[in-house]
Amino acid sequence: MPDLEAILLVGGQGTRLRPLTLGTPKPLLPTAGVPFLAHQLARARSFGVRRIVFATSYKASMFEPVFGDGSALGLSLEYMTEETPLGTGGAIRNAAQALGAGPSDPVLVLNGDILSGHDIGDQVRAHLAREAAVTLHLTEVDDPSRFGCVPTDGEGRVTAFLEKTPNPVTNRINAGCYVFTRSVIDQIPKDEVVSVERETFPGLIESGQLVLGYADRTYWLDVGTPAAYVQGSRDLVLGRLGSPALPGPHGEYLALEGSRVSPEAKVRGGTAVGARAVVEAGATVVGSVLSDGCVVEAGAIVTDSVLGRGARVCAGTVVRDAVVGDGAVVGPGNELQAGVRIWPGVELPERAVRYSSDV
Repeated sequence: MPDLEAILLVGGQGTRLRPLTLGTPKPLLPTAGVPFLAHQLARARSFGVRRIVFATSYKASMFEPVFGDGSALGLSLEYMTEETPLGTGGAIRNAAQALGAGPSDPVLVLNGDILSGHDIGDQVRAHLAREAAVTLHLTEVDDPSRFGCVPTDGEGRVTAFLEKTPNPVTNRINAGCYVFTRSVIDQIPKDEVVSVERETFPGLIESGQLVLGYADRTYWLDVGTPAAYVQGSRDLVLGRLGSPALPGPHGEYLALEGSRVSPEAKVRGGTAVGARAVVEAGATVVGSVLSDGCVVEAGAIVTDSVLGRGARVCAGTVVRDAVVGDGAVVGPGNELQAGVRIWPGVELPERAVRYSSDV
């Protein structure tokens, strides 16, 4: 298979992950010790991708300082920015201007918020063997009613794109990784807002071109919510999904250089401890993301949560299934849980938020 080119869609605002995405685009959030995209880039490279065009929009200027020209990763990276968001199809069409692929070459398109363990090389080979216009990765989920579902016929041909419905006809959904034949991308209208899901793919099906489904049941996760983002980081640290970009061995926790975890602290469950972060004696941290420079004081409990850069959780505080923004301080004796989000820079006084009725 020739060296592959890819387009990486990273233009979204990540609104479901606020306040984490107020200062950092979702694909750059620290995930198992490195920016989320580092895992995608490393996996793509392992399948023969050598050149990747970033389709950027929201906070577009933040990507290049992180990844540069890609040479450190063994990749060649280009950055294409949409001045106004163009939707998934418009973004692909805009980014394709930087591709070198010929009309009949395959082009991989990746969504910048998906963790997947599927075999990209096998998907590309299926696309080439069937001479498809586009080949979609489909994943099987237990509850497809929350997603648009994608039925296929007996030969793998996609027959429709169905919106979310209480009674899905299949448990296969669009997993957000596509192989396009380059000439098909060039048919997408330029400088227009276009959705591949609502316009491009149904249009191809209607005109009789082959839209192929590549279905499997490997690891797959959309990291669009705080709970899913925490799960993704946790699964990478624990080794439930392998990643060539993981900056250390799999285990109960991953601690970056310059962090301090007290031997008297309990840190487990796939927790990632950022650079210069501190976990004091008697603290308990389970399955959480601790960003650079944050502090968990003695006796505090942090579970299934995200602490932003420089955040502080004071003594005796419980943080469970919560997000604490950059630089926020949660004073002693607070109880944060059930999806609560503390905005950056906020300081909660002692015992300001409680769920239990004890004194």
